[in-house]
Amino acid sequence: MIQSIIEWLLSPESWTGSSGIATRLWEHLLYSAIVVVLACVIAIPLGLYIGHAGRANWAVTLANSARAVPTLGLLFAMTLVVGPMISSELAFVIPSIAVLVLLAIPPVLSGAYAGVASVDPAARDAARGVGMRPLQVLTRVEVPCALPLLLSGIRAATLQVIATATIAAYVGLGGLGRFLIDGLASGDYVRTAGGALLVAALALTVDGVLALVERYAVSPGLTGKDVGDTAVVASTT
Repeated sequence: MIQSIIEWLLSPESWTGSSGIATRLWEHLLYSAIVVVLACVIAIPLGLYIGHAGRANWAVTLANSARAVPTLGLLFAMTLVVGPMISSELAFVIPSIAVLVLLAIPPVLSGAYAGVASVDPAARDAARGVGMRPLQVLTRVEVPCALPLLLSGIRAATLQVIATATIAAYVGLGGLGRFLIDGLASGDYVRTAGGALLVAALALTVDGVLALVERYAVSPGLTGKDVGDTAVVASTT
């Protein structure tokens, strides 16, 4: 079985054509990127506002409670309701993306809110003391301090979207999920297992890339690395 999976993954025929690995991988990345971008556009400004103003905290709680909604059930319901209203192939794409965006919003919203809410009040007071306006306090003090939690929320949302996008193949969406669904339907378990490995590899690769982005985007002063380096230098002198 393992040998068959390796042969399928390495076979040139598996990578070519409209249903090949390369095409399905590109589709999966495209759908996931669209979903994460839309979720960030919606959730990040809202989370920053809630954390900065200290109002509408119930929106974060409501978004987190939405995680309890079964994704597959919501996907079928959205497809049945919205799909007939669309005459093109987007009848499958739009409902799937809408459901995945709803799935991605809670971790991004929570990360943005928690990041700003956890900023040391003394930092805010110091910023106001030097004459910064509320928007300047948010953009120059709170957002940089909130980056670790904000980026962690984006990473969590991205992993959830990549993993959950596979089930969207049930309603006709493309991507790597096609290998799982079509493989199970035809009894081709080699393709099914290979598709699962591809999804796992994609999720780990994207998470690794985002981890590098987080490492270089966040100030060392927020991660404690500069403190550790200072301590090492002090101990050697």
